[in-house]
Amino acid sequence: MLDTNVLVVLLLALAVVVLLTSMIKIVAEYQRLVVFRLGRVIGARGPGLVWLIPFVDRPVWQDLREFVINVPPQTCITKDNAPVSIDFLIYLKVVDAIPSIVEVEDYKAAAQGIAMTTLRAVVGDLNLDDVLAKRDQINQVLRVKMDEVTARWGIKVTMVEIKEIEPPRDVQDAMTRQMSAERNRRAAVTEADGRREAAIKVAEGEKHAAILKAEGQRQAQILSAEGYALALEKIEATANAIGAKTMSLQYLDTLRNIGASPATKFVVPMEFTNLLRTAVDFVEQAADSRSPSETANGKSR
Repeated sequence: MLDTNVLVVLLLALAVVVLLTSMIKIVAEYQRLVVFRLGRVIGARGPGLVWLIPFVDRPVWQDLREFVINVPPQTCITKDNAPVSIDFLIYLKVVDAIPSIVEVEDYKAAAQGIAMTTLRAVVGDLNLDDVLAKRDQINQVLRVKMDEVTARWGIKVTMVEIKEIEPPRDVQDAMTRQMSAERNRRAAVTEADGRREAAIKVAEGEKHAAILKAEGQRQAQILSAEGYALALEKIEATANAIGAKTMSLQYLDTLRNIGASPATKFVVPMEFTNLLRTAVDFVEQAADSRSPSETANGKSR
């Protein structure tokens, strides 16, 4: 009898625990609890403590954190009929818990399917060169088009990122040859630019040297001309002085000739006094210059 009572108590305690567990739910900040009551959605609960009616309410958990879907490589045909293999990542998050559960059975699989079909449509409108060059633009178009579809499921596409675009092997070989040719062209252009710069530097140096040389020659010619002009001035001054003295001597000789003539009258010019003074000075200077030499000769005798 005692064992039966203990068993009953244990069963009642277990029932209470199960009942409380089904009645009370603790919802985290990044979660929501969509409650179905008798098959009808009555709302999303959380975060915090949520009370449910046992055997009447059915809770469905939903995670609101951002998640990523890794789409496997997809073969797409470009507008110019070139096959390319593209794999990419999709970043999504649930913004409304109720439609993500009620409107779609598996929103992750649905989002991946939409991503693959949208990718083929976008790539089909572009040439191969555009597909290879406009990766960011393709990412943006994919995100917008996918977001338009997933919005009714309460799903937000936050980002689409293409991981790799692999063109056909022959296209890859052609691209490799093109890149090699481009590198060779750039190297040749760089070398030519270097030679041109060096030639310009050499020409500028020669030009500068020629300018300096011409400037030096010009300065030398100016100095030579100035020296020559100064010498001419001195020669002219000396010639003028000698000319005046010579003229005075000629005047004296003329007067001597006139005095020796039988005429009793002769005219003396007014300039005679000045000329006579000049002649006298010249004679005195000549006498002074001869006196030291004669004195020296007398002493030597």
